[in-house]
Amino acid sequence: MGSSALSLTLLLMSFIHSGLTQDLPRSTLTVTPNSPVFTGERVIRKCVIESYRDWRYEWNKGSVKLQTSERYTVNRDTLTIRGATGSDQDQFWCRGQRDKRPNSSQSSSVSLTVKDLPRSTLTVTPDSPVSTGERVNLTCVINSDHSNWRYEWNKGSVMLQTSERYTVNRDTLTIRGATESDQDQFWCRGQRDGRPNSSQESERINLSVNASSSAQISVFNILSFLLAACPYLLATVVLLFKCCRARDLKSKPELTSDPAGAALTGNTVTLTCRMNLSSGWDFYWNKHTLNSETKTQTNSYRVKIDSVSDGGQYRCRAGRGKPVYYTQYSDALWVNVTVSAKAVVTVRPDERVFRGETITLRCDIKWGGDTEWTYRWETQGTNNQNNSISTQELNISSVEDFHSGKYTCTGLMGTQRSQRSDAVTLTVSAEAQAAVRVSPQPWLTEGDSVTLICEVTGSSTGWTFSWFRDDDHLSDSSRGAGGSYTLSPAALQHTGVYTCRAERGRPAYYTKNSNTQPLWITGVSPSVSLVVRPSRSQHFSSDSLSLSCEDQRNSTGWTVRRYTDRNTEDCSELSGSRCRLVSLSTSDAGVYWCQSESGEKRHPLNITVHDGDVILESSVDPVIEGDTLTLHCLHRSTNSPILRADFYKDGSLVQNQTTGEMNITTVSKSHEGFYYCKTERGQSLHSWISVRVSAASSSLLVTGVVVGLSVCLLFFLSLLLMWRYKKNKDQQRNINQTSVPNQSAQSQPENSPLQSADSDHIYDDVTEVNKRDKDDPEPLADVTYSEVTVKKKMDRGNTKAESNNVTYSEVGKRGKKCKSKDINPAGPSDLTYAQINIQDKKKTKGKGP
Repeated sequence: MGSSALSLTLLLMSFIHSGLTQDLPRSTLTVTPNSPVFTGERVIRKCVIESYRDWRYEWNKGSVKLQTSERYTVNRDTLTIRGATGSDQDQFWCRGQRDKRPNSSQSSSVSLTVKDLPRSTLTVTPDSPVSTGERVNLTCVINSDHSNWRYEWNKGSVMLQTSERYTVNRDTLTIRGATESDQDQFWCRGQRDGRPNSSQESERINLSVNASSSAQISVFNILSFLLAACPYLLATVVLLFKCCRARDLKSKPELTSDPAGAALTGNTVTLTCRMNLSSGWDFYWNKHTLNSETKTQTNSYRVKIDSVSDGGQYRCRAGRGKPVYYTQYSDALWVNVTVSAKAVVTVRPDERVFRGETITLRCDIKWGGDTEWTYRWETQGTNNQNNSISTQELNISSVEDFHSGKYTCTGLMGTQRSQRSDAVTLTVSAEAQAAVRVSPQPWLTEGDSVTLICEVTGSSTGWTFSWFRDDDHLSDSSRGAGGSYTLSPAALQHTGVYTCRAERGRPAYYTKNSNTQPLWITGVSPSVSLVVRPSRSQHFSSDSLSLSCEDQRNSTGWTVRRYTDRNTEDCSELSGSRCRLVSLSTSDAGVYWCQSESGEKRHPLNITVHDGDVILESSVDPVIEGDTLTLHCLHRSTNSPILRADFYKDGSLVQNQTTGEMNITTVSKSHEGFYYCKTERGQSLHSWISVRVSAASSSLLVTGVVVGLSVCLLFFLSLLLMWRYKKNKDQQRNINQTSVPNQSAQSQPENSPLQSADSDHIYDDVTEVNKRDKDDPEPLADVTYSEVTVKKKMDRGNTKAESNNVTYSEVGKRGKKCKSKDINPAGPSDLTYAQINIQDKKKTKGKGP
């Protein structure tokens, strides 16, 4: 019963509390005129609170509490902004506070947007300067969607009205007959009744009026007349004119620039207007492409050169007073602008270097001229400090970690500067480490090829390499060009442990020596053999092992040595040329070989020791190509083949045998690789099975090559003989075709060659030797092929038949050598085919034949 009364009491209290709780009075913010407003307008904001009195009003703009100031007036619930500007754009809100409850009330935020007044643009027709007497029209254009504009025209600080010389017609001002008194700055502005009630003032345009040429000619004619009529009077007039002109002559400033030469984009140019003026002058700056002037209170003006278009002709003048009295414009000054070159940073030897290296950073600027640059470096290192250095090259002799960071440079040419280079990030790492690897693998047969590759971890630029075998430097550096050391063909003396080292820079920086990489080359028919008992490459730990060097002639002088993870050493239990290891451990695993007293290494074998329960039994020596390869999977407890085993080559399953034995009947070079076996009791280590080409196969290959070459040579000789035969046959056919066709004896003229089918053709080699100088070392052999007709000697008055015999002779003629030094003997003449008629010598009277 008591608990029910308590619950009822709490319920009634909650109802009473909810009835007494009320919301705070609501505040409303109003704006006059409505947003957006225009620049220069008066803005009134009023804060209205629904109920209660005695409120104190707080005005806020964004997060700033407003107080009465030059532009803001706070009068209780009203905030007045006099002459709104773009800086007044923000969120406004108000809040009321009072001493009694409720003690506060806050309005929502109201945004104020301020827009620029419409822009006015003034144009002049014709272009300034105009001549005296010309009619000038000035037109005012207001860029606005609003209408009903009234136009206000001003000359300097004076507002113009329609007069005898000026006509104002809405947006156009007309000057009838311009005079020098019209030279001034003209501008316009629009006015209207609604909002916006005015436009912006237009830019001021300078109107220049020059005296007409006709007036100058008239003055010249009058002066000429006076000069001719009255020299003394003219001289007086000239003096008076000069005096008045000197009094009214306006000063003309001189405009200079710094720098005086070409300006580079991204820099500034300072223009200076120089005059001997008293204080109170303002300076006006004008660029030929702009209609407006820039006014400064000092005689210097900084032009920021952002692009080539910022260059051009600049002028200046000074002015003071109201209305403003101006000096003459200075002569135009050309500011030439050239696109600034960009600096480029290069790093030698590399952007990633190692502690202790010497590095050089160089700043280059591609610039067509012969300007000498100075340089400024900016370095932002790991210590976040900026350093300035003035040299073109930045050298660091022994780089450390704190040199890491970003490097940039800039070229300086007087007050001008180039574009800043892109940042180059320098990374400094710990001492460099070389690493060596072998391709294709370290177990070789004499005559194979192998390549050792040396690399620097994390860097590949600018390194040269040195190679070592058994700690001895290898002098044949040509093998090691580009970080590779190639042995082709590999010989027995190349067996050993190889390391490499890299260097770069001046002075040279050396890496740490690389890891060791042994190469084992086995002879085709080694004179000394390393015999292993039991004869396999894998052995169980705790087993015993015997190794011995057996020479076909004499095994003395040979010892068993080994290479393990520790170093190269003699076999631990050595007796002469024999070594016995009673209880094997994994530390005994390595390569064993026979070594003579002179250091020759023969027959290296890889011995592995396994702590597990399964090993692979394979031959320690290479398998001869064509033989049978047998692999057994052995277990430690039985030391005999396991019934079921999987055999793998180079990681891929090749056979699954239930006998624990794998056979390859005819081994080829493709069977070479790493083998291991796996059973449910464990997995063996990997063993390299090497396949060697048999001596018989090598002999057969050599024989085949020799036979093939012999057949090719005989075939070539046969083709050569056939070609010579055909060539000789074609030559004889050509000679026969040169004979003159057979003619009858009756139709042949005297002394002509007689040829017939049965004529005897005689081919002879006739050599005529003339007398020659004794000093002639070589006879000149001109060869002439001639058709010779031979006539027999006959008595006078007797006519005998002429012989039909034709003789083709090869005549070798040696001419007499000229003794004159000024005449060079002619070289051998071309072959000539000629017809020569030789008649028999007739008898002389009274003499016999």
